[in-house]
Amino acid sequence: MKAQSLLASMLIGAISLQTISASADNNFRDVLDIPAAITELASKQLITGLTLAGERIVGVGRRGHIVYSDDGGGTWLQSKVPVSSDLNAVHFPSPKVGWAVGHDGVVLRTTDGGLSWERKLDVRMAQKLFATPEQADSDQASKTELSFLGVWFETQERGFVVGAFNQIFRTTDGGNSWELWSERAENPMGLHLYAVRAIGEDVYICGESGLVMKLDRQAGQFRLLDTGYGGTFFGVTGTPGYILAYGLRGNIFRSIDGGKNWRKVEGNISTSLVADGVTQTGEVLLLSTDGQVIRSPVNGEHFRKIPGLSAVPVAASIVPLNDDKSFVVGGGRGLSKQALR
Repeated sequence: MKAQSLLASMLIGAISLQTISASADNNFRDVLDIPAAITELASKQLITGLTLAGERIVGVGRRGHIVYSDDGGGTWLQSKVPVSSDLNAVHFPSPKVGWAVGHDGVVLRTTDGGLSWERKLDVRMAQKLFATPEQADSDQASKTELSFLGVWFETQERGFVVGAFNQIFRTTDGGNSWELWSERAENPMGLHLYAVRAIGEDVYICGESGLVMKLDRQAGQFRLLDTGYGGTFFGVTGTPGYILAYGLRGNIFRSIDGGKNWRKVEGNISTSLVADGVTQTGEVLLLSTDGQVIRSPVNGEHFRKIPGLSAVPVAASIVPLNDDKSFVVGGGRGLSKQALR
């Protein structure tokens, strides 16, 4: 079971307090050079990404905070993180090895189940890798924006990170080296990419203006799919039998033929859907920005709201727990555990 948070950039921008302003402060230090502060409030602030690492719950959020729970969300501990950049998404291809991504081009890796993290990429490293000689000489490369919003790894060593302005990076050696895949995607307008996800054997990326792309493994390219929708998709999920793309104003579209044809699904919700989770029994949960959760018990064809949930201001992430009786939601005030049944 996997879960992933797909948070719109406008939501991140509205919440983040990490904006750096030009000032005369001679003590200024880049957030890339400052380890995340250890604080008892880490689990009570914005958590933008949630997933499971085996039985452990791992959440990422503001100012480089990463927290984890080994008792089903009852108590939370904080991980050691080498940066203070805002983090947006997290994925574990195995219980021990996981990846987290965020602003400033940050890509982090853990090999101990999320207890500690190491930097595998940031904006400064990326621009040195991919800058032209002219850019390198003028220091232009270091000023380029780089924000990652989604991450997915097929194995512990091989995976993709995606983000704003069609940014797609790929590694096949655990982050020791990176390939720039942006020109391998049918996204000529450079639309923002909010999520990357495998469903069955296929890999999908979704983003602005109804964008959904599917990996053509043989060609080594992401091919554009026609969803018939022009609004933003914040996430893509499903099981090997079907695909769901969801986003603005509660819109959900479903395909049962690998993305060739799509049909709108009624979710009975009007607020934007930003995160998803799939339970052990195959139920799909979709989370809205105002903390509502809708679920589909059968193949993503019909959704209904889960009643009686506690309020979650600025909801951003969700993960169903392995007991299939509860889930954890992350939002602007941290984490809360909710009953599924």
